[in-house]
Amino acid sequence: MAVDFAAARLKMVDNQLRTSNVTDHRVLAAIGEVPRELFVPANRAALAYADVVHHLGGDRYLAAPAPFAKLLQLAEITEADRILDVGAGTGYSTAVLSQLGSEVTALEPDTALAERAESNLRELGVTNATVAVGPLNGSSLLHSHFDVVVVEGEVRSEPTELTYLLRDGGRLVVVIAGNGPGVAHVFVKSGGEVAGRSEFNASLPPLTAPPRLETFVF
Repeated sequence: MAVDFAAARLKMVDNQLRTSNVTDHRVLAAIGEVPRELFVPANRAALAYADVVHHLGGDRYLAAPAPFAKLLQLAEITEADRILDVGAGTGYSTAVLSQLGSEVTALEPDTALAERAESNLRELGVTNATVAVGPLNGSSLLHSHFDVVVVEGEVRSEPTELTYLLRDGGRLVVVIAGNGPGVAHVFVKSGGEVAGRSEFNASLPPLTAPPRLETFVF
């Protein structure tokens, strides 16, 4: 039986996002418009709107809908904002962000995923987003500045390098796991200084895979 993706998307918004205290109407509308099934592996399309994480290949994953939506809500994105999407994968988060801000740069180090993101965004007719291939610390974008930076995966500590890319008044949202449960943080730049605060517990896939432990053969 064919999946009614439009109905599944509506149920996701109503049953996963609204019940997780996602109240920003613009975030709800944007997520309600983007066909998530386009961005997951073909054999996972039927599960695109489930409350699960999808492996996209390499070190990249697509987060479950609710924590992603809550992170976007925390960023308080306006229509005039220029956005950096860190760890964009196949472009789902970029497609959503393209409906919230004026322009989006999708940063993805995996060339194959970046090419798929470009293809997906082109298929959807997204014209205010570009895909940049480069390290996740933003070192390839040092001459660019953004109003909002969204980090699409858990990190171990404050992503200081990425805060350098914020304009004055800019916000960076990220889930920091450290040695315990993940907590969503927002960092705000003001007068050249960056101050952060924790907001709520959250769980995202790691931005990069944990390093492999060395093994010894005797």
